[in-house]
Amino acid sequence: MDKFRMIFQFFQSNQESFMNGICGIMALASTQMYSAFDFNCPCLPHYNLAYGLGILLVPPFILFLLGFVLNNNISMLAEEWRRPQGGRGKDPSVLRYMFCSMAQRAMIAPAVWVSVTLLDGKCITCAFCTSVPVDTLGNASHPRLSQGEIQRVLARIPCKEIYNGQQLIANEVAVRYLRCISQALGWCFVLLMTTLAFMVRSLRPCFSQAAFLKSRYWSHYIDIERKLFDETCAEHARSFAKVCIQQFFEGMSTDLVAARCHLPRKAPADAEEAAQKLLGITDQGTMNMALKSWHRCKPPLHLHPPALPTGNGWAGEGQPPTHPSAPPRETAAYYSCV
Repeated sequence: MDKFRMIFQFFQSNQESFMNGICGIMALASTQMYSAFDFNCPCLPHYNLAYGLGILLVPPFILFLLGFVLNNNISMLAEEWRRPQGGRGKDPSVLRYMFCSMAQRAMIAPAVWVSVTLLDGKCITCAFCTSVPVDTLGNASHPRLSQGEIQRVLARIPCKEIYNGQQLIANEVAVRYLRCISQALGWCFVLLMTTLAFMVRSLRPCFSQAAFLKSRYWSHYIDIERKLFDETCAEHARSFAKVCIQQFFEGMSTDLVAARCHLPRKAPADAEEAAQKLLGITDQGTMNMALKSWHRCKPPLHLHPPALPTGNGWAGEGQPPTHPSAPPRETAAYYSCV
């Protein structure tokens, strides 16, 4: 249990680790789904190709979309992309970094599915069983079968229990031939995905290290800013609800006194703390206006206070800001006579 707790704490350490854990769980789930899947080839000439390629390509597409759905950053990316310009500009490089990061993680589970499917070989055997070279592996000069009948016989290769073309080509030979091709494609796919992942993760920062660090930093900043904003809004809602409840019970004090109920003494410290957390926003319309203003006009990323306006314009225009001089230090001397 301690090891699982440590792994869970590592996944919760930051957003990137959490998403890596989610992608790892999805990859394991894809292998379990394929192992539990009951593969039944229709063994018909016009349906084998659609069924085999459908099992090979449709589940990875669903897993890819599911990887985007489970990623918490997809809503943040859409919000950042669609929000108005406001007081803060939108950096396209940060948006591209966020999208590429999500796409890379969402591709893990589909890549695992395709790799496992190709290495197993059932889909390729079902899809391309009618393309087996009978001239090379079997007896193409079978006198009693036409071309259409040969296609129907070859379409039954994945269904060993109903295959009746041993005189044309042995079932074991055709299955082994197609499975070898499928496994070769599977290992090539694994090598290609590994090479691409190495190039993306290792070589990309080498060519544009400054731009990579900038995009990564500001993408993390957007995530942290959104979390802090949600926490601040939740704290404000809690304080607002607390003050509303206190005012409600204070309004009911007359009825409680009339009923000769003992009124508990109000804690002034809690009331003052809740009022301070409201930050002067004590109306529903004002809060809605603040939320809309945050979405439409996000403040610029500039932490220095603005210059104070004067009658002729901005004070200190064209001159660097001056810091107030430190007060003169006073020294005291003590003398003693002996």
